[in-house]
Amino acid sequence: MTASRIRYARLATERVNPRSRALDRLTPREIAALMNREDRRAVLAVGRVRRQIAAAVDMIVAALRGGGRLFFVGAGTSGRLGVLEAAECPPTFGTPRGLVQAIIAGGRGAVFRSREGAEDDEVAARRAVRARVRGGDVVVGISASGVTPFVRAALAAAKGRGATTVLIACNAEGPLRRPHGRRTTHLRIVPATGPEVLAGSTRLKAGTATKLVLNTLTTASMTGLGRVYGNRMVDLQPRSAKLRERALRLVADLAGVSRGRALAALKASRGRVPVAVVMVRSGWGAVEASRAVEAAGGSLRVALQKLRRK
Repeated sequence: MTASRIRYARLATERVNPRSRALDRLTPREIAALMNREDRRAVLAVGRVRRQIAAAVDMIVAALRGGGRLFFVGAGTSGRLGVLEAAECPPTFGTPRGLVQAIIAGGRGAVFRSREGAEDDEVAARRAVRARVRGGDVVVGISASGVTPFVRAALAAAKGRGATTVLIACNAEGPLRRPHGRRTTHLRIVPATGPEVLAGSTRLKAGTATKLVLNTLTTASMTGLGRVYGNRMVDLQPRSAKLRERALRLVADLAGVSRGRALAALKASRGRVPVAVVMVRSGWGAVEASRAVEAAGGSLRVALQKLRRK
């Protein structure tokens, strides 16, 4: 199905919202109230697809444990949301830079300036996937409409290379299929948000729902990989004053020691909170504590459990 054959008028994300027909006659306060009511619909829509989100998390965790990587692919707002999610993983979860990546139609420049025609470039999508994706990876396509040619082509190419493919869309009527009818995705996550307050502007409810889904995918996946302790981001990278203070509090709280002792452990561990906590709890030096965390697969909880059994 080429872009010219897509029946856009049939897509829920392109329709006129009857609840906002008088948008240009409303006061700012009325618009704010209207949009707030519509945004609630986005939250409810995400709640209805929580089983599919959980299934995607299982796929991602299995792939990353097996040496695979996670890719987000999209165009326009969807692509920028993917870029944002990938960029947040290293500072939040301490992931290596290449573990979570983003591919956006139009390349890096499209992050800052709209390149609308790029979403139709299927050749560029296939080229990007061939250059970066391999078997064992997970590729999450993000397409509010569900029919974006760039995303469709990227998912088809990724599946052909042996990657697991997931689609996040907000339009139930737009399944991504190859021209001969086979699905290009192993799993679809479709929070049906309905027509936008501003017709066709999918940066609104569709964008909100997409961000909520992405938040859950990365947070749940990294939690499953042991990069979270309780509800604390222990694998953060303390490269700012705020994060250095947070890391210090983490070590002091989790190890039950004074700030002074926590600071000494953090310095010795080169800012690695899990290593610093194990150092304090065990009395080991940085090298031995680092080995213990590594042997635990990077999980502070597993490392501490092993320590208690000794």
